[in-house]
Amino acid sequence: MTSTDAAAREDEIAGFLAVTADERVSLLKELVKAPSDNPPGDCAPHAERAAALLTDLGFEVEAHPVPEALCQANGMISVVNLVVRRRFGEGPVITLNAHGDVVAPGAGWTHDPYAGEIVDGWLYGRGAAVSKSDFATYAYALKALDTCAGDLAGTVELHLTYDEEVGGALGPKWLLDEGISKPDFAISAGFSHAVVTAHNGCLHLEVTVSGRSAHAAKPETGYDALEAATVLLSALYAHRAELGNRVSAIPGIGSPKLNVGLIEGGINTNVVPDRVSFRIDRRMIPEENPDDVEAALRDRIAAALAGRKGIAVDARRVMMAAALTPLGEVARLTEPLIRHASARFGETISCVGVPLYTDARHYTAAGIPTVLYGAGPHTIEEANAHRADERLPLADLHGATEVVARALRDILSAKG
Repeated sequence: MTSTDAAAREDEIAGFLAVTADERVSLLKELVKAPSDNPPGDCAPHAERAAALLTDLGFEVEAHPVPEALCQANGMISVVNLVVRRRFGEGPVITLNAHGDVVAPGAGWTHDPYAGEIVDGWLYGRGAAVSKSDFATYAYALKALDTCAGDLAGTVELHLTYDEEVGGALGPKWLLDEGISKPDFAISAGFSHAVVTAHNGCLHLEVTVSGRSAHAAKPETGYDALEAATVLLSALYAHRAELGNRVSAIPGIGSPKLNVGLIEGGINTNVVPDRVSFRIDRRMIPEENPDDVEAALRDRIAAALAGRKGIAVDARRVMMAAALTPLGEVARLTEPLIRHASARFGETISCVGVPLYTDARHYTAAGIPTVLYGAGPHTIEEANAHRADERLPLADLHGATEVVARALRDILSAKG
């Protein structure tokens, strides 16, 4: 292709995206209006709505329902994963993955979380940034490629999945395990201007401290599980402070983290508690070995309550999510994304890590080079992700769509 031809293709992509800007916003609004909170995880209705909207855009949409028993085993009610495939010729298969399940709105909203209200150029609603926005980003990036389809070689797939908020085992992992898709590269939903190539792993443990109940008038006749749990919690919080002394070498990752996010127990105010349980969230930096982290944490839990009469403690693994790290030919994704994002947004875009975890890790676990890039403001904090008044700048929705379209065009260029 000559430089004149390349410039013409640039103009065609830009022109298409300019005239479809309002359509992208309308698509995102409709996706936000359809609830898909997880938990409870009854996400099939949202998949049905998304499939209808994508069909109206001219896509052939495959619906892949996950068996009900498998959904229930993973704490969900229903999951239907959507796949769209566009083959341009012989070449690599690139998957674009975004998830449609979202955390529940919670309190504190000043905008209806299911309205898709637009104020001062920001669209508000649960999932506006994480990551219903990238349903729109990726769909319109793929449509934009049709303006230069004759010069492309390869396939682009959309994987629109519904269990990221509980781990991704029924989304990307299930699609790969079932052989429904066999991509060579994957771009997963993003939430900032950066190109993300690494993220933390995560371990969830449910810890149960057991004792023996007694009348509150005679607490010495029982074994107080809550008293023992406070000793254990103190040890865990002391460990959390120690974790801050260890820092990942990957920019953006930071230190390992520990949080106790759920706790329950006791029988009544006038009864010595016989049981207390709580859940630990332990974020692991990529340099840590997950098995070693879990073993050390279990040892710490046991040591904190060793020798306490009448007290037993048990820890059950709830989830283990591996870290995301750069894999193989990932530069084939990062180079064009960085180049086009820097040009589009007029700033230096780079590769970073993030201190959370995503279901993108399932692609790397299958040997597929993967990055995270999509619509979002500069930081996840600006987006109010997982908080009240989640929002997305519409300018960034349009910018990210253009970046993804141009990067895909470069990767699938018939000349390369």
